[in-house]
Amino acid sequence: MGGAATYFSLAASYFTDVQVLAVVGDDFTAEHESIMVKRGVDITGIQRKPGKTFFWSGEYGENLNEAKSLDTQLNVFADFDPQVPGRFQETPYLFLANIQPALQLSVRNQMKDVQLTGADTMNYWINGYRSELEKTLEKVDILLINDTETRMLGGSSSLTRAANNVLGLGPTALVVKHGEFGATAFFRADGMHPFRAPALPIEEVVDPTGAGDCFAGGFMGYIASQPEMNREVLKRAMFYGGVMGSFACEKFGTDRFQTLTRRDIDSRFEVFRELSHLE
Repeated sequence: MGGAATYFSLAASYFTDVQVLAVVGDDFTAEHESIMVKRGVDITGIQRKPGKTFFWSGEYGENLNEAKSLDTQLNVFADFDPQVPGRFQETPYLFLANIQPALQLSVRNQMKDVQLTGADTMNYWINGYRSELEKTLEKVDILLINDTETRMLGGSSSLTRAANNVLGLGPTALVVKHGEFGATAFFRADGMHPFRAPALPIEEVVDPTGAGDCFAGGFMGYIASQPEMNREVLKRAMFYGGVMGSFACEKFGTDRFQTLTRRDIDSRFEVFRELSHLE
């Protein structure tokens, strides 16, 4: 079991209530459902269609920050037309996972009272759907992508210059994920310098698949749990994002989240703080 919506929802569920909008096929069983339901995730927005669920497989070499795709099958996702249920439309926090930019924009436009929108994208959409992506980014507050995607979208080999170019497309903040090297937040506001959060050194990485989605889940989930959004909240959210991403690497698929507790999360958060705390 995998998928961006799955990883994100499970990670975010440790901080706030989560409603998921997705499409699955006949192979998404009651057992799969139960993994999300046990975490309190509202799955009434999941559409079911005859056929197979979206499928991806890949492998990792020495660089565990990037996977080599072996197989991608859109299956029921190919004709996905996301319709946001009425009671979902007043949700104040929205995360647009890595899908076709026009679909992301469609979901965003269906939301009535969104206070903060986060989003993800990838090289496939950046290269082939640039104009659609730029329209979507005009309505995104925080974009979360990796180093390679930032340079590609920002059109520069300089990460800082590329980040500033990306911010010029609409987002007020850009969180660049560096995998095992942490993450950096860049801000559009004048005079607001970037902020770097560390990653926890892990002796044995079992499966890094979904770590970026879990980072986003911890990041957005923590923000949604706070009474207001400010720079300090965003900084702490980046630490919690790193915490959730590190747990995702410890077992295959979503297995780690079936035993993970909030106490585990808070204990690791303190370890993350110690990594970057100067007396």
